[in-house]
This record gives sequence, C-alpha cells and structure tokens, in this order.
Amino acid sequence: MNSKSIAVIRDIVYVIAGILFCGFALKGFLVPNQFFDGGITGISLLIHELYHVNIAYVIVLANLPLIIMGAFQVSHKFALKTLACVILLGVCLLYVPYPIITSDKLLVSIFGGVFMGIGVGLSMRGGCALDGIEVLALYTLKRSSFTISEIILGINIIIFLIAAVHLGLPTALYSILTYYTASRTITFVVEGLEEYTAVNIISSHSEHIKERLVKDMGKGITVYKGERGFLKESFDVSHPVDIVFTVVTRFEVRRLKNMVHEVDPQAFVYTHTIKEAAGGILKRRAGEH
Repeated sequence: MNSKSIAVIRDIVYVIAGILFCGFALKGFLVPNQFFDGGITGISLLIHELYHVNIAYVIVLANLPLIIMGAFQVSHKFALKTLACVILLGVCLLYVPYPIITSDKLLVSIFGGVFMGIGVGLSMRGGCALDGIEVLALYTLKRSSFTISEIILGINIIIFLIAAVHLGLPTALYSILTYYTASRTITFVVEGLEEYTAVNIISSHSEHIKERLVKDMGKGITVYKGERGFLKESFDVSHPVDIVFTVVTRFEVRRLKNMVHEVDPQAFVYTHTIKEAAGGILKRRAGEH
C-alpha cells in the first residue's frame, strides 16, 4: 500500500476508536449518573436529562447545525467526515451494550472525562470532530472581538449554570471536573506525549553552543543575527550576537538547559510550546516511521 492508503486507514482506525471511547464515556459513566461535559456534548446531555430524549438522537441533531456551519467555516470534506462520525456515534449509543461502570461521583467525573477526552482526541487525529463547539466558536470569532477560548468558556459557563439550576450545584461542580479532565486529555491525545518545544538561546558563547547542539544532541539549528547590550547604564553600547533557535521534545528541555548552563551560565534561554512541527531534523515521535 502507498502512504496515502496507509494514512486513510490510520484515520479510519482513529475515528472508530474515538467513537467507541466516547460511547463508553457516555453510557458507562456520564448518562447513568446525570453528569455533563462541555460543548455540544454537554448541551446534548442537558437536553437528555431535562426532556428525556434519547441521547443518541440528541447528539446527532445538536451537531447538525454546526456540521453545516463547518462546511462553510472549514471545508466540505471536514463537514462530511464529521457528519459520518456523529451518525456513527449515535448508532454506537443505540446498539452497543456498554456496562455501567460506577456510581461513585469522583470516579465518574474523572474517568468519564478521561475516556471522553480520549475519544474526542482520537477523532480529531482522524480529521473530524465529535463535538462541534470549536466550529461555533470560529463562526462567532469572525463576528465579535472575543477569542475562541473565551467564546468556548462562555458557552460552557452557560451550560454549567443551567445544570446547577435544574440538577443541583454538586452535579454541576462534578461536571466541571469532568470537562476539565476531558479537555486536558484531548490536549494530551492530540499533541502526543512528545510535545515539541521551541528554544531560543542568546549567549556570547554561541559558537560552542551551536557545536554542542548539532554534534552532541543531534539537533538542527537556525541562527538569527541580532544585537545584545542596551543596558540602562550603557544604552548606546551593543554587540552583534547569534540567536540560536532549535526545536526539542519536552523531555529534552532539561538536558538542553543543563548543556547551555555548562557552556555559559549567563546565557539567556527562553522556551515556548509549539502545537505541531514537521520536516527538518526532528526527533521522530513514537510510532512514526
């Protein structure tokens, strides 16, 4: 098989696994215990509890407007894949006989969120969304001054306030824990264990640091030409300097900082997380070939 066929099969496996995990989270943890999540899933669970409509039908119907919106905001291909995923999730909820795992509120809130996060994260890796809240946030972003994170937070606050009024404050608070657990798990699943970190190094010993990065750590580097100095007491004094940029996994950050400190204890090092990196000389993620 060529690489394109392998990628398609991999996406299908991700999506099917994501649907099964989401179904397990809903029927094994959240629905039997009247718990909630954020986003469209949370709205669906709220409608299910208030009006006793089958959760399988509610999830599909609640996502339909956002799937249509996604066709215009993202792409028609994304919308079709998401529609197929949501319909399959509905079928899964109707026909897969998941057992009820526990009624312990803390276990439900934590592990319900974990399995929901795994499911949504895997579906995102497969190129679709089992919850259309990001599409709604993207649509609203173009018509307001709020960020996507602020919009999603606002929607979820409304969901949890309604849950608190109708089903009690303890249930709403536990559900917030579920949402937080799910969101952190999604980040972990989507970005992976070896999340990449960008590192910038400013040092008067940049030549030695460049050599150590390339020869000892096997890293690719990019060098920016800059100036250092501009101190308060000698603002007019500056010197040319090489600003060394490289990308490492988060497990390598401590090793890199120790190496830089060994070469130049006065070096200025700053890092920031990057969501995705490809090409160049990068340490392959686990499972990549």
